[in-house]
Amino acid sequence: MSTGVTQRGTRWIEHWEPEDERFWEDTGKKIANRNLWFSILAEHIGFSVWTLWSVIVLFMGKDYGFSAADKFLLVSTPTLVGGLMRLPYTWAVARFGGRNWTIISAGLLLIPTVLAAIVLHPGTSLGTFLLVAALGGVGGGNFASSMTNINTFFPERRKGWALGLNAGGGNLGVAAIQLVGLLVIGTAGATAPRIVLYVYIPLIVLAAVCAALFMDNIANVRGDKGAMREVVKDAHTWVMSFLYIGTFGSFIGYSFAFGLVLQNQFGRTPLQAAAVTFLGPLLGSLSRPAGGWLADRVGGGRITFFTFGGMALATVVLILASSAKSLVLFTVAFIVLFVLTGVGNGSTYKMIPAIFRAKAHLAIDAGAERAAELRRSRRLSGALIGLAGAIGALGGLFINLAFRQSFADAKSGVPAFVGFLVFYGICFAVTWAVYLRKPATRPESVKSNGLALAGAEV
Repeated sequence: MSTGVTQRGTRWIEHWEPEDERFWEDTGKKIANRNLWFSILAEHIGFSVWTLWSVIVLFMGKDYGFSAADKFLLVSTPTLVGGLMRLPYTWAVARFGGRNWTIISAGLLLIPTVLAAIVLHPGTSLGTFLLVAALGGVGGGNFASSMTNINTFFPERRKGWALGLNAGGGNLGVAAIQLVGLLVIGTAGATAPRIVLYVYIPLIVLAAVCAALFMDNIANVRGDKGAMREVVKDAHTWVMSFLYIGTFGSFIGYSFAFGLVLQNQFGRTPLQAAAVTFLGPLLGSLSRPAGGWLADRVGGGRITFFTFGGMALATVVLILASSAKSLVLFTVAFIVLFVLTGVGNGSTYKMIPAIFRAKAHLAIDAGAERAAELRRSRRLSGALIGLAGAIGALGGLFINLAFRQSFADAKSGVPAFVGFLVFYGICFAVTWAVYLRKPATRPESVKSNGLALAGAEV
């Protein structure tokens, strides 16, 4: 097999076989790593724009005239749109090419950022703010296209780390914009939110330019429109999407809500809230590659199982801290919960390609052609990464709506935390039942829509 990369036109790669070790070491690794770093940059900026309103609401004092419920609705809106945008963004990689779509999707970030700078002042109606916040949802779509694209560049043995690093670097965009917000509040005060936007407009342009100059498209990914239709028929698609609601849905939902919860439950000022809210997304982002690394070595199913157990325990502490009105215990437990969501994000995304890789090996053992089955596993795992990312992001919407109702009814987040605790318990049980429980008899083969993997490690 050829170990070189065949180019077609500008930035189109015709030959790409990362599972071939000689190809990978001679040429593939360098190209894949270059695409990974610039993908991280674009996704990082996308996450910042997506979570922009988690920062903007901290600047909205009494002169804006919005209640706590209004502000939770504002941060819920881009969460919903961002989740829905992930499906077309996943397909866009196959339609336009990973590099080309990264350029387009980065450029689209200018629309909500510029509009926010125009309308951001007291007296603007809630409806106008909701519309601009909804447009910010395009930043949430960047994650799905970036992960789908990077999944095609790396061999199975390196996917956990690569996908974890890509996602973790992107997730850091949440902490980054919250740090910028903290800096602005601490220096210019809580009446100068436009400075945050003026920081990000040139960064958006930089991300688009870097994608154009340094990224590549993989030709055999283009035009693959049947992968999504095929993957929705697989039962693992819905199990993994459900688990990802628990991990990523928690991460993004808490990222939007943390500052508002501190303000409404503990009476923190905008500066006091901003001084700690960035820590959760920061540590949750940094722990995501660690989750992928652990999953590569221990198994994604095991790491995900223990992560949900830890998330349930952290939620119990949050309930106790809320009842005791202990700000310190509450803050520490919330940050620990963020770290666990990051670990779970990395391990669940490692499980996705591992599941289809296991199915591919079963088919190969049954006589199927090796190269075709491995390509199919990459196609389907890429499609599921996009679909699970879309469904998982909607978990962030549920979290913010739960907080909105909880504070409206009880003036506390405790009822919402009780609901989250029950959900984490269900995720814990599902992970064990589907991926860790030892069946009495192991089937010799697996149906495309079945859950059994013949004892394969995921």
